[in-house]
Amino acid sequence: MAQDIVFFLAPDDETAAGTRLRGPGEAFESVACRSIEPDSAIAEWDMYFEEPSAEAPTLEQLYAWRPWPEWVTAPLNDGVEVFSLPKRLTRALANASSAELEELASRWIARLWSEDGDDMTEDDLLAVLQEVARLAASAVNTGGGLYSWSF
Repeated sequence: MAQDIVFFLAPDDETAAGTRLRGPGEAFESVACRSIEPDSAIAEWDMYFEEPSAEAPTLEQLYAWRPWPEWVTAPLNDGVEVFSLPKRLTRALANASSAELEELASRWIARLWSEDGDDMTEDDLLAVLQEVARLAASAVNTGGGLYSWSF
């Protein structure tokens, strides 16, 4: 499981790939959280907006979801991953209502709790999701992209 996750804005994939070694740092507008899997979170968020449901997906449904987030840089053995959030998800997050974000957060928390129980992240996942949605709105307005960096 990734320990540190940062969702961040970048103008393009090349710039996002440049964060691989040290992370986005203060040079990029971002939101951080801990102890979640960014690729499964991204896939679950995308699934929610494409096939809305208050019920958390099963692991089989989640892992079968396509498109799965794409790496911006090829993964190496150091555990660092940089993903690009799908453009359709970025637009959906940018346009999401407060009610949609609350329902998605509730569903996401339920899935994580069923998998991780007491080892679940202590982050306020609704607040994380709201900040990611704010970043998504900025990405849509500027023509940039939304990415995740994790270690």
